[in-house]
Amino acid sequence: MELCLTLLLICLCSQGATNAEVAEDEPVPLVPLIPLTTSQPRENGENSSTAQPETADTTEAPQTERTSQPSTITSEPSGASLDEEDKESCLAIGRSTRSLEAVAAAIQKLGVQLLQNLETTPEQPNVIISPLSISLALSQLALGAVNETEGLLMHHLHGNSLPCYHQSLHNVLDRLRNNDLQIATRIFLRQGFKPKQGFVNESQRLYDSEPATLESLQQINEWVENTTQGKMTDFLSALPPNLLLMLINAIHFKGEWKAQFDPRFTTRGVFHLDERHMVDVEVMEDAKHPLSLFIDNEMEAQVARFPFLKSMSLLVVMPLSGQVNVSSLSARLNITGLYDRLPKERAVQVKVPKFKLEYAQELQEVFTKLGLGEMFSSPNLADMADGPLLVSSVLHKSSMEINEEGAVAAAATTVVISRASNPVFHLVQPFFFVLMDDMDRVPIFMGVINNPNPGAPILQRGEFGNKDKVGFPIDKNYGSPPK
Repeated sequence: MELCLTLLLICLCSQGATNAEVAEDEPVPLVPLIPLTTSQPRENGENSSTAQPETADTTEAPQTERTSQPSTITSEPSGASLDEEDKESCLAIGRSTRSLEAVAAAIQKLGVQLLQNLETTPEQPNVIISPLSISLALSQLALGAVNETEGLLMHHLHGNSLPCYHQSLHNVLDRLRNNDLQIATRIFLRQGFKPKQGFVNESQRLYDSEPATLESLQQINEWVENTTQGKMTDFLSALPPNLLLMLINAIHFKGEWKAQFDPRFTTRGVFHLDERHMVDVEVMEDAKHPLSLFIDNEMEAQVARFPFLKSMSLLVVMPLSGQVNVSSLSARLNITGLYDRLPKERAVQVKVPKFKLEYAQELQEVFTKLGLGEMFSSPNLADMADGPLLVSSVLHKSSMEINEEGAVAAAATTVVISRASNPVFHLVQPFFFVLMDDMDRVPIFMGVINNPNPGAPILQRGEFGNKDKVGFPIDKNYGSPPK
């Protein structure tokens, strides 16, 4: 089955034509998707919920590269000044296990930090993001940034202490593409706008981001639709005003559960929104589902892992209280640590709701809240193009579906568990999830599901009849990790 898809759009636009205009007959180099405006980058890593500067212990790889701001950031030299010796050095460092682990940990941190600051609404009760997609877009933007702006971006990417960050992220992307995961990037350029060739070259070398002249809104939406295999249509409703350059990436996952659910046992059930309210859902059931399951007493939550066929998994954290408080949870959440504590699979009675959800969010407000407001007001993107530029929009969309076969296009992921005499895992109340690459521990998708069926009427306890017994009490005596 297909799993999932997310898109991230960064727009930079022109506030005035004088600094951006180029003769229309000049050749326009190809680049990935980001709008520009003229205005005055395998297995371990800790998670952090704060925006504090990174420390050097994120990786022990040697610091061998020059920096645009030595006190702030250590990363590859920007495109035009990257000589062959620098490239060879970064190629070696970027392949090291420590560098790959550090990049994976950095992506985890950004994802958890965003979840802490993205608020739910009655219209969007769930949050589903792709930390990988967002990190990729900001990393490509950082290729064109210099001085304080580069340092600010790398700080929030948690890569300011990582040597050869971009090369390491490039190697992570190459490894992920072998796991039923498609990752595509593109640069769309307004007719006549000419970015610096060094930025274009590095975008192509590091992120496979080809440039193309922007012709129409339909062109962008068709690229998104084709890249996501038809799972996301009408990505943009209109082109941003004063658009110069657009950096866009799309991620699509298609995976099958190692242990699929039999559709014959899918029944109607309930998902408990809180202690008093519930919603009608379709529930996949399995009396003896192979599952790695334990209770984390510190987080007061059940942790379960649903593996796909190719080194990918859906990791679920369901608080025993029935409420997902990401801010409280993230202080104790160490995704890699949870992986290391997973016990051997055993037969478990599993119940998992089927769902198909979409999420869309303009990220300017949350990035400003996190301290990246300068990116939208007065960034220094001198390595991207001549003339002052600013970021006018960062749009993120994702979709996810979970069914009996696995995860289907637009973020299709399945969380399943069932059976009575064996341990029980009934996913019938709000939960946090991470769709993970098992080898490098990179979080591809991450989110909080508060209501898997937002369109259904909310019921009081007792209104659902006998079926409100779907949510059995949790027995804290089972599922504990081995000593």
